[in-house]
Amino acid sequence: MAFGVFIHRRDSIYDDIPWKQYQFPKQYLSRAKQCVGDWIVYYEPSKVPETKGYYATARVQEIISDPRASDMYLALIEPNSYLEFGAPVSFRKDGEVIEQGLLNDDGQISGRAQAGIRPLSPEDFSRIVEYGLSTDDELLPRSDNTAQSNEFAEFARYNHDDPRARAKQIVNRPIRDRNFRATILRAYQKRC
Repeated sequence: MAFGVFIHRRDSIYDDIPWKQYQFPKQYLSRAKQCVGDWIVYYEPSKVPETKGYYATARVQEIISDPRASDMYLALIEPNSYLEFGAPVSFRKDGEVIEQGLLNDDGQISGRAQAGIRPLSPEDFSRIVEYGLSTDDELLPRSDNTAQSNEFAEFARYNHDDPRARAKQIVNRPIRDRNFRATILRAYQKRC
């Protein structure tokens, strides 16, 4: 099992439904198989207008041959694991490349950045998810004086050095609910 990045474009020629399946050619089969049972991050490249960057995470349930296209495969996404980030993550933050595994020995972006499916280090996975699930208190003000749930408070203090523990947090309901609220507010320009 390994973390990965799946590149997905809104104008894709592939039969992708991010929360359900990701279609890809045979050249990426060995990389995709490594992600079975583990988490991937969806990335929309910056060449697309109004790019999302790293915008969601999901768990790969299995890889199958595409029954409608003999030379293609499908990464089936585990039901209810897809989670769109409340705050999409740009390729760069404060001038630094977020996905450090894309840098070569000279510190330059390598050709790996163009791969439709690529491995993602545990550290890069944690960093991307942390930024994607970060909360903006201005965007998400409390409407009452009740304290955050204990589960969310634990998440906020959580040491993110352990990517496997970080992945477990993704399925935490208070985290998913708060992230969903941020996504909706962003989609409606904070008018709902």
